[in-house]
Parts: sequence; structure tokens; C-alpha cells
Amino acid sequence: MIHILLPAYNEALALPLLLDEIRRVEWRGDVYKVVVVDDGSTDGTVAACRARWEEMPLDVICHTRNLGLGSAMLTGLKHCVAKSGSGDVIVAMDADNTHSPTLIPQMIRAIKSGSDIVIASRYAVGGREIGLAPTRKVLSRGASVLLKVAFPIPGATDYTCGYRAYSGAILERGFDVYSDRLVEQKGFVCMAELLIKLGALGAIVSEVPLVLRYDLKGGRSKMRVTRTIAGYLKLVTINRPHTPGTVRARQTESLKPEWGVKGGERKKQD
Repeated sequence: MIHILLPAYNEALALPLLLDEIRRVEWRGDVYKVVVVDDGSTDGTVAACRARWEEMPLDVICHTRNLGLGSAMLTGLKHCVAKSGSGDVIVAMDADNTHSPTLIPQMIRAIKSGSDIVIASRYAVGGREIGLAPTRKVLSRGASVLLKVAFPIPGATDYTCGYRAYSGAILERGFDVYSDRLVEQKGFVCMAELLIKLGALGAIVSEVPLVLRYDLKGGRSKMRVTRTIAGYLKLVTINRPHTPGTVRARQTESLKPEWGVKGGERKKQD
């Protein structure tokens, strides 16, 4: 099963276009389901999803108020992992129609070939950005460079893009180790946080080139630049223990799992 996770906040215009593009993907026998997490939208995003319920497999999970991208990602990932097996694939995308779903089959093949995480990267050979403001380009590239120096993960060049495929197995392991602390950041920084924490568990990462079509975005950016910069700096300072290999080398108190797995049942750790 392929689970396509779309965290959405006020995307009533762009989301239907993206859903139509997902329907047109050549799935080649793969069964898929779209999971939209509506993060307290006020513009009719949920109604736009309901209009597609009879046309495609679609679940909608609603937050009663806007909690931020990180909370929407956590809600969606927990839902997908609960509904999936270790052999399933979870694909997360932005809901604003800037990510082309035509990359999904290639990302699925990479997961099936052994990758735990596949990043749709603007910085891989063949990737680029169209319509993105220069300040946003500098922020995204600068953040990725900073994070790669602080948290070097083999195979990763784009630490901030939200378009990724995850194996069900790596997300299951992530929740076993971190529980709900797998995603703690509330804003856009959550994507880097998630990659760093899974990278610390030894995740095998690969990339496919992404052409980011920001010119197709249906509305204004929801990113708060100052808050996002502060979030990246905080991530580098606070999450220093989450470097690749440290979780395997030593189980620090801050990383001690809230839950352990024994005999197929979850048992609270003392």
C-alpha cells in the first residue's frame, strides 16, 4: 500500500488540482490511499476534499484549530503507520501543488530497492526551483548547508524539502524510539528534524531530482521567515545528540524510548 500524506492549511484552490494529478499517476499495480490532514483550515479545504471522495481513495483527518505543519505531520504519520505494514510506503507532499506527483513511482522504486527515505531534492543533479523568491532560495539552501555540516547524513543534500517517501519500517522504528517526540517542531523546521532523527537511526537515504514549481502555488507562503531561521538555529543547538550513529552507539536518557516492543505488544518502559 502507498499512503500519500498531504498536510493542508487553507489549500481549497490548490489541493483539488493536486488530487487530480495524483489520480493520473501510473500506479502500475500499486494500491494507494491519500491522507489529507486539514490543520484547521477556514477556506473550504475539507469541502474540496469531500468533492473527491467518490473519485479516489481518500481519508481526511481534521484538526479543530491550526496547530502548525509539525503537528499535522505527526498526526498524519501516526495515522499512516497505524494503518500500514513495514512493507508499505508513506509519501509526504506539500498540498499547494508545487510538488509534482509524477515523481512518486520513481521514489517508490527506490524504497523497494533498499532506501529507507527518498528525498525529492532541489539540489540533486537535474533539480531546480521555479518561481521561488531569492530570499527563500537563500534560506532553503543555507539551512540545508548548515544542517548537513551539523548533521551529515549520507545521500542527503536537501534537508528542508517536505516531498519525501519513507518506508513503513523506518517510521515504525522512529516511533518506537522517539514516540510522539519524533516530530516536536511545530513549523517548517519539522521536516529537517524528522530527517535528522531518522538519520540518527541509520536510515538509508537517497534522492531524486525535484523541479519545484513555486509558480503554481495557489496562494501566499505561510512560512514565517524569522521564526523559521530561529527554529533551524535551535535545532542545531538542541538536537546535537541526534547525529547519525549516536542512537546505535549509546542510548542516552533523552533518547530512551517511551515504549518498547516485546512479543508483538507495546509495553511501557520503567
